[in-house]
This record gives sequence, C-alpha cells and structure tokens, in this order.
Amino acid sequence: MQSKKSVFIVCFLMVAFSVIGQQPRKSNIILISIDDLNDWVGCLGGHPQAKTPNIDRLAKQGVLFTNAHCQSPVCNPSRVSIMTSLYPSTSGIYFLNPDLAESEVAKNNRLMPLRFQDEGYFVTGAGKLFHNANGVNEKYVPNYGGDFGGFGPYPKEKLTAFQGHKLWDWGVYPQNDEQMPDHEIANWAVKQLQKQYDTALWLGVGFFRPHVPQYAPKKWFDLHPIETLQLPVTIPNDLVDIPQYGIDITRKKHIAPMYQWVIENNEWKPLVQSYLACVSFVDAQIGRILDAIESGGYTNNTYIVLYSDHGFHLGEKERFAKRSIWEDSTKIPLIIAGPGIEPGQCSKPVELIDIYPTLLALIGLNPDSLHEGNSLVPLLKNHELNWPHYARTSFGPGNYAIVSEQYRYVKYNNGAEEFYNHEDDPHEWYNQINNSKYKEQIALHRQQIPEECHVVLGENSTGHKAYNAAETNKSNKK
Repeated sequence: MQSKKSVFIVCFLMVAFSVIGQQPRKSNIILISIDDLNDWVGCLGGHPQAKTPNIDRLAKQGVLFTNAHCQSPVCNPSRVSIMTSLYPSTSGIYFLNPDLAESEVAKNNRLMPLRFQDEGYFVTGAGKLFHNANGVNEKYVPNYGGDFGGFGPYPKEKLTAFQGHKLWDWGVYPQNDEQMPDHEIANWAVKQLQKQYDTALWLGVGFFRPHVPQYAPKKWFDLHPIETLQLPVTIPNDLVDIPQYGIDITRKKHIAPMYQWVIENNEWKPLVQSYLACVSFVDAQIGRILDAIESGGYTNNTYIVLYSDHGFHLGEKERFAKRSIWEDSTKIPLIIAGPGIEPGQCSKPVELIDIYPTLLALIGLNPDSLHEGNSLVPLLKNHELNWPHYARTSFGPGNYAIVSEQYRYVKYNNGAEEFYNHEDDPHEWYNQINNSKYKEQIALHRQQIPEECHVVLGENSTGHKAYNAAETNKSNKK
C-alpha cells in the first residue's frame, strides 16, 4: 500500500513540475488586409450609405483608429512599409516596383511573417499581403495558401466603355460569390481556423476588393440602388488653390479615368455604386472569418488587426483612384482587437508602420531597433493619451503629407505647400498655407519632413512615370 502511494506522489510531482516548467502559449495573431479601402465603412462614416456590418462589429470589439494613414498611396511600397516598419523614404521603394530584396535597407529588416516564425509561430497566409507580383507572397509568407485568382475573374470583354488598362473596369460580374477569389480566400482562412495547432498561429488574410476591377455579384449592387445613391460631397473649382506640382503628379501619366471623362460619360454614380458594392462584398467575407474565429475558440487568445493599404478617391479633388497625398488617398481603416484591449476610438495620428512594433509589444517580444514605427500599446490602453507623433505619407522623394490630430501639411518636391485645418475643413477644400494664423502650426509640421531621402529604386511603373512627369515642370511653385 505504501509503495503504491509513493508511486502516485512521484507521478503527481513529475506532472506538476512539468506543467510549471512550461511557458504560457503566446497569443495568436490574425491580420486582415483589404486592398484600396478608404474610410467608406460604417464606423468611419466616410460615405453615409456604406454598409459594412462586420467591420463595424470588429470595431466595437477593439480600438478603431479614426486618424490612421498609410506610408504610400501605392500597393507595393505601402505593403513593404507594413512588413518592415520602414518609410519609403528610408527603403527607396516608392512605387509598384522593385521587390524589397532590391533595397539594401529593406532587405536587412526581418519581415513580419519571418520574425514571428522565428519566435515559434506557425505562420501562414493567403491572398494579397505583399504586392501580388512575381511570386512575392510565396517568397515572403511561409506556408502561403495562394491568391486564388487575384483580381479575377474577368469577363470576355470589358463591361464599360473606358478604353484604358483592363483592371480599370466596373459593374455586375460574376454571377455568384463563389466565383470570386476573395470568397475562396475566406474559405481557405476558415479552414485554417478549424485546425488545431501545436503552437501559436500567425495568419494573414489579404483580400483584393475593392481594388479595381470593381466587379461584384448583383446582390451587392442591389444593396446600393443607383437611383438613391449619394455622390461624395465636393465643391466647384476645388483645384484652384492647389500648386501646379500637386495637380501634375495626380494627373499626368495615370491610368485611371480622368474626371472629365467620368462626367461626360455619366459614370460617376456607377463608379461609386460599384465601389460600395465591392466594399459590402468584402465585408461579408470578413464576417465569415470573424465567425470562424469565434466558433474556433480563438476569441480570448487572439489579436486581430484589420487594415487597408491606402485610401481611394471617387471624385474628390476631381480625380479617381489613389496616388495622392491628400486625405482621401492616405486615410485608412485600422482596427486592433484582442485580449486586454479596451474597446473604443482613438483620434491620434497613427501609421501602418506602427502595426509591426505594436504586435511585438502585445506579445511581449523584444522590439526591433531598425523599426521606424511606434508601438500603439500605450494608445490601446489609453485612447486619449498625449501622443507626440505625426503620421507621414510620401509619393516619391520630396513629396510628403504630415498629419497631426487636427491638421494636414503637404510639401512637394519643388517647395510648393498646402495646409488644412480638419476641424473647420474636413474635406481639405481650402488651402491655408498663406494664412498667418497657422504660422506656428505650419512650422511644427515642416519639422517632420525628413532631411534626407533614399533615391528612387525601380523604374517604369505608373508611379515612376507620374513622378517624373511632375518633375519636368517642378520650377512652377504656384
């Protein structure tokens, strides 16, 4: 009897010491990336008819950053910035090419997916996380699940009369959600969340819509009847106080339809409708992932980060598409939810390069001294904290937008400037750069411009061409 009791005690102590010696399992991380989504989501109020119940649902569970901005209004550099926590002016990656491996600076930064793999996470992802060109996602995302057709499917012929690039098209297509790559990406993500893992999970889900072509099945268009559709609020002659450089760099050598073409062909409402339809469609895919997170038991041990790579114009500033450093092109949705995060909203200026250092801090991992972003953990704990940082966006060297909690300052490479007070002018209609009332604030924002910037890497993308076209007339500062 005594022998059995001794054996039991020994076994109990072995199990107890084994449990005590185990490290607590790290929290899971789920990134939800959306392509070209501006603030046209319900919780941000960018358009009064936007219908995004699932993004709104996540916003209620975490912190919604209402003043978040991208580092570049272009897919490739924005996504490099997210995954390296470097500004384009540091890496030299300003436009759609090159791959980050061609930047001597960027390639020295441990990319986010690989860092978390180093830390013992099972890392996987699908869709558009890095720019989807030349196998980049397969190269940098371990266990990559595929893009499932990317921007497709495409009809045999374009749906619109616009004769430009095949991506620039919009309308009802295809017939069913199941034919959309984003639906397949959501399917894949749900399957990953139904699995059991031996270690913590880092899961990246990159959706392609509402990026052009703005195609979606009919039921999503039906949510936004064109008869009652509201256009963005604009004013006549919005460009009258914009420097010529600012006009040139957002018009010359671009592939999007010009404002005049859209007006003459009565395509403004169809463009707005198709964008809203695509947003509602991708929101539904996000809802499926949120459901899988809840049903899979991930709710209490998972940090969820939802973001877009940059914004998008739909007639504001008399233009369509991205590639500007005004509010409509730089402002993005950013939501962070998870254990210990008090739900609410934060209006402090934050940036996409802040995501990587924030996740390291949330998990309790050592920070990376090469990162240029800031951990947002202090703001996750206190949404009204005194925040000394600004947000910075660039479109080519020398072109910067600096955003504070109330103001936007724009400086172009030829020295021309703009300044806006968002409290009085949220649409950035009235350039106040010559208003002496703002002299001190303008000086503070000017101080945030980097003294040096990396030369442009790569060549011949749309961004390269637009930048070079603006540079040919840079002597005009009006």
